[in-house]
Amino acid sequence: MINFTVGPVQSDEETLSIGGTQVPYFRTKEFSNLMFENEAFIKEFFDCPENGKAVFLTGSGTAGMECSVMNFFSDKDKVLVVNGGSFGHRFTELMEIHSIPFTEIHLEYGQELSSEILEQYDAKGYTGMALQLCETSTGVLYDMNMVGNFCRKNNIFLLVDAVSGFMADKLSMNDMHINAAITGSQKALALPPSTSVIVLDENAVQKALSANVKSMYFNMKDYLKNMERGQTPFTPAVQTLIQMNDRLKRIKQSGGIQNQNEIIRKRAEYFRKQLTSFPFRMFVPESYASNCVTAIEITGGPLNAKELFEKIKNEYGIWICPNGGDLAEKVFRVGHIGNISNKEIDLLIQAFKEIYGGK
Repeated sequence: MINFTVGPVQSDEETLSIGGTQVPYFRTKEFSNLMFENEAFIKEFFDCPENGKAVFLTGSGTAGMECSVMNFFSDKDKVLVVNGGSFGHRFTELMEIHSIPFTEIHLEYGQELSSEILEQYDAKGYTGMALQLCETSTGVLYDMNMVGNFCRKNNIFLLVDAVSGFMADKLSMNDMHINAAITGSQKALALPPSTSVIVLDENAVQKALSANVKSMYFNMKDYLKNMERGQTPFTPAVQTLIQMNDRLKRIKQSGGIQNQNEIIRKRAEYFRKQLTSFPFRMFVPESYASNCVTAIEITGGPLNAKELFEKIKNEYGIWICPNGGDLAEKVFRVGHIGNISNKEIDLLIQAFKEIYGGK
C-alpha cells in the first residue's frame, strides 16, 4: 500500500530499522542525553524563544491539545477559538469540557481567516487564542503572522495546533509570537503514532507551573520538572523517541527545517499541477492552501469522494484521505508529508487517469 493520508504517514527505511529493534530500559543517563538532544532540536526547528521548553507526552495530537488547554487556560480566561473544520471544532469541545469561557470564530469549510474577521475581536478583553496552523480537514493554512501580531497587540496567549502543519508550512514561534505549539510523531516527522510534543515559550512555562490542573497524567508541571533530568514522569513511547532522535539529527544534517519546508512545498506543487486533467478542483485557493495536504472537490465523473477512496484503496493499493460529515461524498484529500516520492505521486495520477480519463 502507498499512503497519501496525513497520518500515520510513510516512514523511511532508517526509521523502520530502528523500530525493529528491542526497546531498551529508559531510566538511564543515555536515554536522558537523547531526550535533551530531542528537546534542543525541537526547539530549534520551532524557532522557540530563549528559555523555552518542550514536553514529550505519550498520546496522540488530541492528547497534546487537551493537555495544553488544561494547563494554559482556566475559567478565569476568555479565549478565542477558530473553528474552520474538524480540528478547530475539537478545540471548542475541549473548552466546553474544561469549562473555559470562549468565543467561537466560526468559518465555513475552506474559508480564509481574514484580517477583517479578526479585527471584530480587537480590544475585547480576550486573554487567549487557540487555532490550527492548518485546518487539516479542509487544507486551509491560516496566516499565522497576522494572527500573531493581533495576539501580541492584544496581549493574548497564542496556542497553535501545528500537529499536521509542522515542517510542511513555515512556523516560527519567535516571528509569529506563538506562546505554545503542538505537533505529533505520526505526521511530518514520519514516526509511529504515540507521541505528542508541546513546545512552550517562557510565558507558557510560567503558566504551566502556576496552573491548578486536576489531573495526574496531564499535569504539565510534572513533565517540565522531569525534563530537567531528561525524563518523563510516566513511561514514554521509548522506541518512538529513539526514532525521533535519529530523524531530527538527519533533518539537521540535510539542511534543517527550511529544507524540509521546501521539499514538502515542491511535492505539493508537483501533485497540484497534474490535477487539471480531471473533474477536480482544489477545495481552497492555492493562495492560502497548506503544503501539508490538498483537499480536492470532485466536480463530475462516475464516483463521489467516498466511492473514490474505496476504489483507489481496493483496486490500486493506495490510501488517499477521506473526509467525514458534510464533506464525505464531496471532498477527498491527498497528503504531502512523510516518505513520499514523485514516482509514487505518478502512480496516483495514473490511477486517476484510468478512472476518469485524462492525458
